[in-house]
Amino acid sequence: MAIRISNNMLYKGFVDSMNTSLSDLMDLNIQSQTQKKINKPSDDPVGTERVLNTRDTLRAIDQYGSNISTATGWLGLSDSTLGQLSTILTQARGLAEQAATGTVSADNREQISYQVRQLFEQTVGLANTRYQGQSIYGGHKTDQPAFAERLWMTSNDPNMSSRAFTIDGSANKTVLVQFPGTSGSSETLAAGSTFRYSTDGGDTFKTSTMTQNGSKLVLLMDGVQMTLDNSSPLTVRQTDTANPNDSTGSWMWIRPTAQYKGDDEDATDVDQVGAGPAGLAGRAQGAFNRNVMVRVDAASTMDKEIDYSFSVDGGINWTTGNKIQPDSTASNAVLPIPGGVLVLSNTSPTNFGQLSPLSQFVVKPRQASVNLAVSWSESVQINDIGKDVFGGVYQSPGTSSAAPVFGMGTMMLGSNAALASNAASSKNLFETLGNLVGFLETNNQQGIQVALASLKAAQAHIMNRAASVGGRENRLTVAKNMMDQLKDTENASLSNIEDADLADLMTRISQKQVVYETVLKSSSMIMKLSLMNYL
Repeated sequence: MAIRISNNMLYKGFVDSMNTSLSDLMDLNIQSQTQKKINKPSDDPVGTERVLNTRDTLRAIDQYGSNISTATGWLGLSDSTLGQLSTILTQARGLAEQAATGTVSADNREQISYQVRQLFEQTVGLANTRYQGQSIYGGHKTDQPAFAERLWMTSNDPNMSSRAFTIDGSANKTVLVQFPGTSGSSETLAAGSTFRYSTDGGDTFKTSTMTQNGSKLVLLMDGVQMTLDNSSPLTVRQTDTANPNDSTGSWMWIRPTAQYKGDDEDATDVDQVGAGPAGLAGRAQGAFNRNVMVRVDAASTMDKEIDYSFSVDGGINWTTGNKIQPDSTASNAVLPIPGGVLVLSNTSPTNFGQLSPLSQFVVKPRQASVNLAVSWSESVQINDIGKDVFGGVYQSPGTSSAAPVFGMGTMMLGSNAALASNAASSKNLFETLGNLVGFLETNNQQGIQVALASLKAAQAHIMNRAASVGGRENRLTVAKNMMDQLKDTENASLSNIEDADLADLMTRISQKQVVYETVLKSSSMIMKLSLMNYL
């Protein structure tokens, strides 16, 4: 059967051939311009998916690199700060060693006190160091100074130092407080009791009387107000009325310290939520790094099997089917949960630790560390909790007053003077420097000797903290090297997938150019043919 080839069919064939050749040539020219062989998903669907996955990986690597850079800045500044702090402590130890000898005079100690007070001020400044406007020692409270200067008290009388107290106001020099009377005699303090104080290092004294405010005694001293808990009678030893240097009496040194204002990680709180039974208390034990919700799933008592669930994502997902069989003779039920255990205690003798499905508890660890992810499986703490580095005093959440950080040592002043628990503060840097200032300004050689011993412990503690920072810096160096190597590997993989081979591309462009020109030429020649060419 004969088929007639019309001009329209010819034109359509010529146009299709030209468009196909031109499209192929344009695609190759685009690859030449971008030097990429995948410029749209249709170029290579499988390759496009691999390219997108690789680019996601590279973006994650870039974010980890940014985190490493930030962490390096924080830890580098902390390392430098602790190095400067060690230098300050070396200076303070040298000055304390001079003042602790019996060959220096009261005037010499006063001169040294000016230098040590400046070192104290400088230390407070270092403790409030900021990186890019954020406090590096304040826990999560990065928008405020980690420490604030305040006055604190040291006493050579355990009856005094063990009492809760508050001090308001300010003083440019240590305030020395005594209770005048007959040397070695005792006095039970009350409203109207006499005390004397000195603001010039003990050279001169002013006499005043106490007032009563509820269960507290109030002492006013030239811009400084001190309140002492007097809920139970407070007995002190009197100092010789005619001899302010009588060390057998009860003395107080009101001197500088710094109070930590940031977060801590000292405890884990447990809140009971919902309409659970009364008389049930919970406490958590372990190392928790996130909140854990615990739910009782069936009615029970604490001496029988307890069926419970827990959630680590705020109650979105629950791990069910957990069962514990408490000791029937125990008054507590211990429920294992991620990070530790929840201990339930019966506080009511009438309900025998009733548990119902309405009983729910939230374990909430206090958090202060700032951690940055430096890889898919690793994070690094970039800050340090200020009170654990510098010490000072701290008011823990839920408590009514501040207290010195770390365990206290002992201090003896005079042959028959008693323990003073807040004088020898061991590694507590701010308390040690504050005591040293107080003893220098009041010409107390024995106190200076105690502070000197504490300075050595404080400096050793600072160097240990510096070593911790250095260890984390080394981790960052390793993480950065790993991320750099991984980035090079991923970039090479990406290049193999999407980058064009320029030599092959130029050859193909030349070939397509020839094909396109051939189509144009042949089409032109055929289009010119007609029956007139054969007449």
